[in-house]
Amino acid sequence: MSESRGKVSTLMETNSETETTESETTAASGRFAELQQLVAAMASDFEKFYKDGNKAAGTRVRNSMQELKAFAQTVREEVLTIRNQSKDQPQ
Repeated sequence: MSESRGKVSTLMETNSETETTESETTAASGRFAELQQLVAAMASDFEKFYKDGNKAAGTRVRNSMQELKAFAQTVREEVLTIRNQSKDQPQ
């Protein structure tokens, strides 16, 4: 077998030249914190539903999951907007 098999011979191009502003970093950490908060808020209802069979907790889980889905869609749209803005800027 060849020693180079499975190895990358050249480095892939990265976005190392892309500048990240402080506001983008703050927005990113804020969005991530918001995601963590949404998930953490669901923990007790998940446990109540799956361990105890509490049907009302199941309803709250479903509602929370719908809220999480809407949040995920918003983040996806933001990511696309930011990505497309960086493509429009001259290099």
